[in-house]
Amino acid sequence: MSYVDGYVLPISKKKLPAYRRLAREAAEVWKEYGALEYRECVGDDLRVKWGVPFTHCLKIKRGETVVFSGVGFKSRADRDRINSLVMKDPRIAGLDPRSMPYDDRRMVYGGFNVLVEAWGGKGEK
Repeated sequence: MSYVDGYVLPISKKKLPAYRRLAREAAEVWKEYGALEYRECVGDDLRVKWGVPFTHCLKIKRGETVVFSGVGFKSRADRDRINSLVMKDPRIAGLDPRSMPYDDRRMVYGGFNVLVEAWGGKGEK
């Protein structure tokens, strides 16, 4: 069974280039320590007609969008070990939380056991 850390956060559209740079660096660090997958996705179709939109949950302001992220691991134990190493790595530990291109007080985070995993399909080449 695999494990995923999931993040959803609001971000100013103007700060997306800075966030992309930060995310690319972070992806390298997590993968160096053993993360299997690292994804950062920016909102595109956020005006949904059913359910509760991310924009409502995060109280998105004018000029903001949503980033949906996930880091995949072999297991929760692997996640705990890898995250501990990542947080001690100078490339991450040296970051000033006040300089982040997003508002971490509005970020949503959690760890998840994978219930179903199905990638690819008939249309994929």
